[in-house]
Amino acid sequence: MDHEPIYLSKEGRIKLELEFKRLKYEERPRIVAEIKRTRELGDLSENAEYHAAKEAQGHLERKIAELEDKLSRIRTVDADQIPTDKVYLFAKVLVKDLEDGEEIEYTIAPADEVDVDNDIISIKSPIGAGLLGKAVGETAEIKIPVGKIRYEILKISRD
Repeated sequence: MDHEPIYLSKEGRIKLELEFKRLKYEERPRIVAEIKRTRELGDLSENAEYHAAKEAQGHLERKIAELEDKLSRIRTVDADQIPTDKVYLFAKVLVKDLEDGEEIEYTIAPADEVDVDNDIISIKSPIGAGLLGKAVGETAEIKIPVGKIRYEILKISRD
């Protein structure tokens, strides 16, 4: 597994911790009970329910291990301490599309906190990476899958 730190907001860390606890203390016992129930149905070599439950257990245990690894590497970032002179992680960025004049506000976030429906984009996405480090007044020329977009940075703020 990876050894790099994962930067999350306090809310993002809490969300991962709750998911970890749900999987470990609710889903795991449920699957164990299902395996026990299906084992009692008879011949295991022909018991499809048993094999499905064992497979589900394998997926769950991998997910729990992944979350445990992530939680061990989390570094909580206080978004209130992020400067607003340039685009950094957790910055809110108001940009103007230089082609059509449309203004869009993005929030730059780690991959685990992305919410595209609310314009919260990944720092690793083409747009997030293209805006990173830019200051108000600068232009970001960003290569995206369908071509290029040019954004002028109008405003940088925090949530």
